[in-house]
Amino acid sequence: MEQKKIIQWYPGHMAKARRQMEENLKKVDFVIEIRDARIPQASKNPMLSELIGQKPRLILLSKKDKADPVYTKKWISYLESQGNKVLALDLIKDNYKNQLIQASKEICSSFIEKQKRRGIKPRALRAMVCGIPNVGKSTFINSLAKRKAAQTADRPGVTKSLQWIKLASDLELLDTPGVLWPKFEDTDTGYKLALLGSIKDEIVTMDELALYACQWLMEHKKEAIENTYGISILSTPYETLCEIANKRGYISKGTIDENRLMHSFVREIRDNKLGAITWEII
Repeated sequence: MEQKKIIQWYPGHMAKARRQMEENLKKVDFVIEIRDARIPQASKNPMLSELIGQKPRLILLSKKDKADPVYTKKWISYLESQGNKVLALDLIKDNYKNQLIQASKEICSSFIEKQKRRGIKPRALRAMVCGIPNVGKSTFINSLAKRKAAQTADRPGVTKSLQWIKLASDLELLDTPGVLWPKFEDTDTGYKLALLGSIKDEIVTMDELALYACQWLMEHKKEAIENTYGISILSTPYETLCEIANKRGYISKGTIDENRLMHSFVREIRDNKLGAITWEII
């Protein structure tokens, strides 16, 4: 494979979103950070800790149904060992409202007790929901609100404004746009984010993503390729992908249709056709 490039992506609305987040943090009691369970480290925004300071943080690992459950447990243990409260969720199928409210009360227990000591009836806790693009923030909001409170799409950059969502009398959520950071010094982080749809496809070519993903799978989970496509791994990612093309019949005028091959391979990864995979080993 050719040398990986540094991926940079910082649309104007993200710079604006960062400023809005900074301005609105004073209005909330804690932060709910949503990360992708398949890439718990890559989907962490390193600017977030700087932004939220000492605010309590609840980490939600979304899309747990698409991640390897063994590694999800390991990531939860690791993140909790760093002093975080962590929940892994299937944002579409799980019924997690009560679980979320309970976890929110736990991490804000000192604030609640302070209100009680002052004779103040505890008000609804206020949380800012944040995370990088396409980790499921809008799905999370809509599931809890039981209505289409936030626009959703399986692509980054859909939510572009701030809005409050009330959950009964216990919790109020401030939804925010997904914010990435200006530059990924670690090229693997950029490729993993692009592979799973947190960076627009215009930034990285399908060829680059397919070759990167195939190489990673050959090194860490080759059975996913072998079982899905009924082939044996060859010596290079390109040769392995060509074997998939031959098996699937991606042939045009006697030659491999590389465009169809690369696009379909990436799409099938995103659609979980290769099984539940965690792309960060711990």
